[in-house]
Amino acid sequence: MPGATSTTISQDALDQLFIEGRTHNGWQDKMVPVELLEKIWDLTKMGPTSANCSPARIVFVTTTEAKERLKPCLIEGNVEKTMTAPAIAIIGQDMKFYDRLPELFPHTDARAWFAGNDALIESTAFRNATLQGAYLILAARALGLDTGPMSGFDNAAVDAAFFSGTEVKSNFICNIGYGNGEDMFPRSPRLTFDDACSIV
Repeated sequence: MPGATSTTISQDALDQLFIEGRTHNGWQDKMVPVELLEKIWDLTKMGPTSANCSPARIVFVTTTEAKERLKPCLIEGNVEKTMTAPAIAIIGQDMKFYDRLPELFPHTDARAWFAGNDALIESTAFRNATLQGAYLILAARALGLDTGPMSGFDNAAVDAAFFSGTEVKSNFICNIGYGNGEDMFPRSPRLTFDDACSIV
């Protein structure tokens, strides 16, 4: 309900999203149905972006043919864990995102802020698509899935293989499925509040 006071979610939910959520490298042989991928997007799209610009464009790679197109784009260390993932999300950013602003942010001429300003377009697209990629990770975890986000691929090759003829450029890749708990690195240290934060 609009205006309702938010409440803290359960510790179990916080654990699933953050504390126990891990980057997975090995996967159970269990498919991720299309309906679940659609639910991931339906949650992802609700996260905030600048002026609701929503530049992320996702290609969910699930078929053998599509995985074979992706395979030569990956560095060697990322091949096996990606090829065995039930689904792979290629998160891209639409460099013409501002053409949708009359629809997405209709109460002012937001398109005019960006048209012809390449530096602003690039920074806005990259920042907000990256945010949406993070929302995707949390959405997948919230729906009971595991994720394996990564860099380590040839962006130009991915763009040619999956975004040819569009204004979309790849940002990062996220493997999605049901982790088998194997080949996982120990949890790396995190910075403390005092290391990373200040209050002024």
